[in-house]
Amino acid sequence: MKKVLIGLVVLLGGFSAFVTTRPDDYKVERSATMAAPPELVFAQVSDFHNWGAWSPWEKLDPTMKKDYSGADKGVGASYHWVGNDKVGEGRMTITDATASSQVGIKLEFMKPFESTSTTTFTLAPVAEGTKFTWSMAGKNNFVSKAMGVFASMDSMIGKDFESGLANLKGVVEPMAKEQAEAAKKAAEAAAAAAPAPEAAPAPVAQ
Repeated sequence: MKKVLIGLVVLLGGFSAFVTTRPDDYKVERSATMAAPPELVFAQVSDFHNWGAWSPWEKLDPTMKKDYSGADKGVGASYHWVGNDKVGEGRMTITDATASSQVGIKLEFMKPFESTSTTTFTLAPVAEGTKFTWSMAGKNNFVSKAMGVFASMDSMIGKDFESGLANLKGVVEPMAKEQAEAAKKAAEAAAAAAPAPEAAPAPVAQ
């Protein structure tokens, strides 16, 4: 029994030593192109009230408690949530909102363990509409380093980002199409209502 205990201590010590060699920083990033203008996409991600339509974590706990504070949207807007074991507890605060190009968010997890990271949404106009990049970066504490031995942060979070991007694409593209059709109809109506140009007078015979 004593040898078993000694073996476990040695094993745990070796594992702990290995964990400390894991990277101190992490970054997860995914991108998608959306057939919608940057300003429309920006409006969805810079207002926490809109996140329910596309956030990949909303469906993990439909009874999740949410509260909003600070600014309504943009810099200073804050969103706090408390939910089941799948979503835990945390807070997001928008620290940067550069119109139609970037949103920066301070992400603080309180449960199941404490950690802080930075989330950045970058929007770039392209021929198809908007190239949207979602990234998250932070420091690895001992717990996250230990978890990373079995599954990387990229593999754990990356799938959620991909799901969120698909959801966001499904929200903004129909909106962009609807806006384009409305603008086309308005232009056609304006053209139809415009007075016809007066005919030029006939030339006088000499």
